[in-house]
Amino acid sequence: MLRTIRLLINRLNLSELLPKFSRLSQRRLTLIGYALLTAAIAIGLASPSIFPETARAVEVNSNQVAMGTWVGASFPVENFQTYTSPFGLRRSPDGAYSQEYHRGLDMAAPQGSYIRNWWTGKVVEVSDDSACGTSVVVESGQWEHIYCHMNGHVEKEDGKRSMVDRAGGIQIWEGQTVQAGVRIGRVGMTGRTTGPHLHWGLKFSGKWVDPALVLRAMYSEQANRRSLSAVPPSVR
Repeated sequence: MLRTIRLLINRLNLSELLPKFSRLSQRRLTLIGYALLTAAIAIGLASPSIFPETARAVEVNSNQVAMGTWVGASFPVENFQTYTSPFGLRRSPDGAYSQEYHRGLDMAAPQGSYIRNWWTGKVVEVSDDSACGTSVVVESGQWEHIYCHMNGHVEKEDGKRSMVDRAGGIQIWEGQTVQAGVRIGRVGMTGRTTGPHLHWGLKFSGKWVDPALVLRAMYSEQANRRSLSAVPPSVR
């Protein structure tokens, strides 16, 4: 992570800050790395492909795992501000000194900001009775994406369960197919949380995946496609 931060610092002309970063913990370095990457991408000085990690994706309605299938994927939250807690071991957010494994990526956004479905799939669960708060789980092939701490609550009608956020004009039913990019909820503070954010979790074939790897792969592919579209067809 320190090597990645060095690359970003050089591109952002902030080299005088590097000695300070070398004394920070791995967790703080990770958060700073995410923040610097967001800034660099925003002003066009970097793409997530500078990170060494790679991620694999499975195309919806296919059993074939492949690279470069992120065309239909959507960033999961509107009015995104910053990443507040990465995937992996972290200190308990309630202030205790104990560590816990964080199975997702926390994305800060103002309360009430809309959450968008990452990839087309089927809603397999809605819930409001766990630390995840009001949540929606969508299944897309071998992928499962989880959205936590949303506004609203779960209702049951004629034996069917739905997540309802009437103020936001949202009602999502279990068994419903939702397209990529569709609004499926809003950022809230339900469940175990210290501030408004989306906790976004990902599983592939039943195993947890770091969502940051997926976002980097998405951004990298988008950047490559933008570069290709700038080349005249006659020289491709």
